[in-house]
Amino acid sequence: MINHIWSSIVQCSKFLPCFPLNTTPMSETMSFGEPDPDLNSDQILDWLDDSTPHSPLILDDLYCSMDDPWFGLDPIDANTISSSSSSSPIVDLFITDQPRQLASELSKKQKAPVDHTPRVGKNSSGNKKGAGKSAKGDKNIGSNKNGRWAEQLLNPCAAAITTGNMTRVQHLMFVLNELASPSGDANYRLAAHGMQALLHHLHCYQYPHRPDGGLDKVLSFTTSTPKLFKQSLIYFNDINPWFTIPNNIANNAVLQVLSEQDHGSCNALHILDIGVSHGFQWPMLLEALSRRPGGPPPLVRITVVPPTLDNHQLPFASCPPGYDFASNILRFAKDVHINLQFNKLDNIPLRNLNASAISSSEGETFIVCAQFRLHSLSHRVPDDRTEFLKLMRNMNPQGVILSDNNMDCSCNNCSSFDSGFAQRLDYLWSFLDSTSVAFKGRDMEERRLVEGEAAKALISMCEMNERKEKWGERMNGVGFVEHAFEDDVVDQARSLLKKYDSRWEMRVEDRSVGLWWKGQPVSFCSLWKTD
Repeated sequence: MINHIWSSIVQCSKFLPCFPLNTTPMSETMSFGEPDPDLNSDQILDWLDDSTPHSPLILDDLYCSMDDPWFGLDPIDANTISSSSSSSPIVDLFITDQPRQLASELSKKQKAPVDHTPRVGKNSSGNKKGAGKSAKGDKNIGSNKNGRWAEQLLNPCAAAITTGNMTRVQHLMFVLNELASPSGDANYRLAAHGMQALLHHLHCYQYPHRPDGGLDKVLSFTTSTPKLFKQSLIYFNDINPWFTIPNNIANNAVLQVLSEQDHGSCNALHILDIGVSHGFQWPMLLEALSRRPGGPPPLVRITVVPPTLDNHQLPFASCPPGYDFASNILRFAKDVHINLQFNKLDNIPLRNLNASAISSSEGETFIVCAQFRLHSLSHRVPDDRTEFLKLMRNMNPQGVILSDNNMDCSCNNCSSFDSGFAQRLDYLWSFLDSTSVAFKGRDMEERRLVEGEAAKALISMCEMNERKEKWGERMNGVGFVEHAFEDDVVDQARSLLKKYDSRWEMRVEDRSVGLWWKGQPVSFCSLWKTD
């Protein structure tokens, strides 16, 4: 089906050029969590009706009742929408059956008085639940999906790609192209990233040997400069707890495991870092070790395992060329009187790790810190996830700190393309919504960088995920036992969370600690031992 769609597109084009986004700057001065106030979903549907005079309403099959949330969406800011003047071939292909006057007609409609009368048409029914409903002022917009209009365009488009409905894909892409913008509230930005991801998906089916060709290079960690990368991570971690809380819990869990060892028999502390902190996590731990009763361990070893070169699409795991934090962290360790050895294992797959590869030695307290990386391992046949957990078990660590996204797997083995895409959109919405709050609506290069990196989740073949319950089953199955975090670990994390927006929360469930945003799970952190 997808090849059929793409063959229709490439009849007039030999390559997939970038689908141009509406780059007109958008204001984000409304209260956080509130959709824009001027244009509602009925106007979008009217737009679609007017643009397809000789075809059925494109959402008829998917949204056939007024009971559907589509009709309860909140308004969006019409004043910020501008039409694209690009003459890119892909735009022409997607709007070949659209009247060229559509953009100007839409502009005229925006200036006309808005009719708030409930829309009656072939989609309507006697039950008008949700008609004209507005969630303006709803502080929990992220949890109940009211006002999340971008997903109501992107998900049907993904479904149309799955079923091979070329007409629907064309019309939805046209609307997305008009609304998508890298600035504005989370809806506009999600539409921009989601549309590029769908085009990437189509491109990969037509050109499987050129998966990265033909699309704009979105600003991300690997395309940024070391200076921007560093300042973005510092700023992001200071205003958003997405990684700060898991890092804090992990650091204190290391101290917890270390305190349970016989101080006299501990010659060294060895941490295997399979994470995404890029070194920013460890200065806080080194400082805590320097203040530890009885003094720090005589030797602290940190072995970092970055992703392999072919795993660059994994969100937040890669860094720009030329970035090196080793000298900085060694200098910091010297300042706080820690004897630190730092080692980096470049381009070594996780499946090749063993005691010899990481130079493990007897008598050291060995702790594995695996954060937001293991979900990149496949769980098909062979089951790389379980095999790696067995490998970890064979290295006999005194503790394993496992943190990851708390969401269902979205790989092709567990779900269809459209359902997996919907799950990834939900993840990205939480991130974009939280960054809107964290950056207070400011359109900054630092925000675009971290959001571009998070948007890799929409296209990465490594972003498969798994719920914490599934990870628990896997860990138990290979011989690990989950342990609860000490009260001090949880209390310190809760205290740190207070500096962030009040809609963030921590929940302790089955010994693990979960981070939630607006009532929805984001990530979990757990502690495992071999006894």
